Amino acid sequence: MYHLYFHIKPFTALLLSCIFLYSCENDTNKVKSFSKKQIGIEEADHVVLNYTISGKAKATLTSPLMYNVQDTVPYVEFPKTLHVDFYNDSQIIESKMNAHYAKYKQYQSKVFLKDSVVIINIARGDTLYCNELYWDRNNKGTEFYTDKPVRIRTKTEVIDGLGMESSQDFKNWRILHSVGRISVPASSFPN
Repeated sequence: MYHLYFHIKPFTALLLSCIFLYSCENDTNKVKSFSKKQIGIEEADHVVLNYTISGKAKATLTSPLMYNVQDTVPYVEFPKTLHVDFYNDSQIIESKMNAHYAKYKQYQSKVFLKDSVVIINIARGDTLYCNELYWDRNNKGTEFYTDKPVRIRTKTEVIDGLGMESSQDFKNWRILHSVGRISVPASSFPN
């Protein structure tokens, strides 16, 4: 009898171990999905955002689509173009900006713009063309900057360069490394 009991006990232990291990087996896809951080995304269509200081309009942003992403570092994304009108103290549009894509990092007050970025100073007619640009409201006097290739068209010339910084109204701009300048009569530029 003792001999039979000895064989049953290890067999029972083995059977219970197999059942326990089987019940603890996890589907790897389910484990991965539980370990991923869930990101909250809010979506808005036909967005119009007004930026004011002391009740005066400073800028109006429009975009067909906006994502507000609640991640470890929250951000707002404009994946399908954005347009911004900037106003002077008399509430008149003094400059305009367009880009095909933008990403706003909320805690830094910084916007990364890319793909066909264009800024126009209405009064002077100066126009910036580039593919990447930062818009940082904390940099007073140099809110716009890039270290990438730029082209600026004035009424009398086209200037190519590498890197640029400018005030938000695009009145005071500076190319960091000029690589070419072409004088062109204003009549040669398309409207």
